[in-house]
Amino acid sequence: MTTETTLEHHLEAFGEQDLSAVMEDYTDESTIVTNQGVFRGLEEIEGLFENLFAEFSQSGTTMSIDEQLVEGEFGYIVWNAETPENVYEFATDTFHIPDDEIVFQTFAADITPK
Repeated sequence: MTTETTLEHHLEAFGEQDLSAVMEDYTDESTIVTNQGVFRGLEEIEGLFENLFAEFSQSGTTMSIDEQLVEGEFGYIVWNAETPENVYEFATDTFHIPDDEIVFQTFAADITPK
């Protein structure tokens, strides 16, 4: 697999809200840094995605990817979304994906509660 195929797998799994498939992309050494905290290892990352899926699985949720770039071992996306709880006016994730696994990810967003 390549950085691009791993990123595509991750985005597809997130879109389908398939927690098992999302977690296939991480290891015990993976880290996700967000404005809500740092999540390290499979247990903490799984908890983060459980919370995200609780919000993004609600009826009426929309999400679109505005930009997707891959450069070597790095992937980058810009996206927006609206859930019944929040408007994600501008969101971005950066991924470091060596050896077909996400070892480091950042997430930042301009989130407005409804």
